[in-house]
Amino acid sequence: MGSGFKIFWTDHALSELESTFKYLEDNWTEKELVKLGLKIEHTLELISKNPTIFQESPDKKGVRQAVVAKHNTMYYRIVKETIEILSFFSNRQSPSRRKF
Repeated sequence: MGSGFKIFWTDHALSELESTFKYLEDNWTEKELVKLGLKIEHTLELISKNPTIFQESPDKKGVRQAVVAKHNTMYYRIVKETIEILSFFSNRQSPSRRKF
């Protein structure tokens, strides 16, 4: 991923990512899973190189949101020289289920 801010995934975000991929493995093709994985990597690279590239969340001050794909949004915050991934949210869920 080149130089830039270090990426750190919280346990909560990793749990959401794992749940998302488990669901998608049952409902998507392998090609679509790989495509989503590449979109996640690309988004992380953009964030690492320019952490303020995505807009701040209207729901939580200091938290930014990056739409990775139509159905998934990544929420993160900048902590010194680290990007902390707080959530990998499936947009098919009710927004009230979002947790940072």
